[in-house]
Amino acid sequence: MLSEALMVSAPGKVILHGEHAVVHGKVALAVALNLRTFLRLQPHNGGKVGLNLPNIGIKQTWDVASLQRLDTSFLDSHGCSVLCILLSIKHLRGPQPSVCACVTEQGDVTVITPEQMEKLKEVAGVREDCADHTHLAVLAFLYLYLSICRKQRALPSLDIVVWSELPTGAGLGSSAAYSVCLAAALLTACEEIPNPLKDKEPVGRWTEEDLELINKWAFQGERVIHGSPSGVDNAVSTWGGALRYQQGKISSLKRPPALKILLTNTKIPRSTKTLVASVRSRLLKFPGIVAPLLTSIDAISVECERVLGEMAAAPGPEHYLVLEELIDMNQHHLNALGVGHASLDRLCQVARAHGLHSKLTGAGGGGCGITLLRPDLEGPEVEATKQELTRDGFDCWETSIGAPGVSVHSAASVDAAVRQALDGL
Repeated sequence: MLSEALMVSAPGKVILHGEHAVVHGKVALAVALNLRTFLRLQPHNGGKVGLNLPNIGIKQTWDVASLQRLDTSFLDSHGCSVLCILLSIKHLRGPQPSVCACVTEQGDVTVITPEQMEKLKEVAGVREDCADHTHLAVLAFLYLYLSICRKQRALPSLDIVVWSELPTGAGLGSSAAYSVCLAAALLTACEEIPNPLKDKEPVGRWTEEDLELINKWAFQGERVIHGSPSGVDNAVSTWGGALRYQQGKISSLKRPPALKILLTNTKIPRSTKTLVASVRSRLLKFPGIVAPLLTSIDAISVECERVLGEMAAAPGPEHYLVLEELIDMNQHHLNALGVGHASLDRLCQVARAHGLHSKLTGAGGGGCGITLLRPDLEGPEVEATKQELTRDGFDCWETSIGAPGVSVHSAASVDAAVRQALDGL
């Protein structure tokens, strides 16, 4: 068990193209969003394990001796299910044959059953009828802590604080970034994988093999929180950059230069399940109209993938012009599918008035939108756009996509504002 503190971060994600079409077997492009989740793990000898999540007001402590006395056999696999077929990251990220992910090389990663969830709730002190979804973050932590750390001679005493720049529930991969940070920190603290941070270096990145293990465990955390996630969010948060997703297969794109964007949260709540169902209903009602829209969205994703591949070698102004056209076309298609919203129309209107191009990202019906910021844009123009959107009641962040994946940091390399947030100041 490591004795020094660990500081880990992981990015969020946005869907660049392919929303809704991906449900019908088309290509989606997901990119790492450089709004990050930060985790600090502090080992100690106090006989307690603490979890502090200031963003959602959770602070909980458990007695290590009590956890040690638990019968953790409920964490063991009770056989494979169909779900585990898709979990192997070797399958998800390339053409290699699928491997059941119930078992890693260490024999640890298992299928999460309803019985395990009920036992976790009991350990966490969560009522069975609890409707507050924030408790799922606690259950994910307990699952990963007990599963990863139980091979130690004794469960470790430690304090974990997690603070995020990502808004929760906005479709930006906040739970995946949380699960990735937990997996990376616990695996490193328990010396299942080495700490990649070298002396006097500000940032370290794990090897490909270690990232695969982090991603597998992060997927388990996502399963606790979401039940049946696709695996896209945790893969983007683990590897960073840009990923292509189609029919359960995930592959990395050539890493393009980080693209600057304006991320806007309309703060309009929406139900992904309802919106997906509405598109399916429209497809059944108007197959000759909606099916070509989905095919066209697929072509937009493929063309964007091609352009990003060219930009990896030599980005030029002409590439940004194409990206802007693709954004406009996709937004019109998404409106035609019925997943637009007046708030997103307003975002596009404001952006257009300033010579910018926007589209929704994720499920639509409100939620978030992205606006591409060309390198030649003047700062005052961007600031004026942000101010106008803020006056409309939206939240805006000037950030980038194509960000690095999960990383470990020296304490001195992290911004003072992040350190203060982790300290509760």
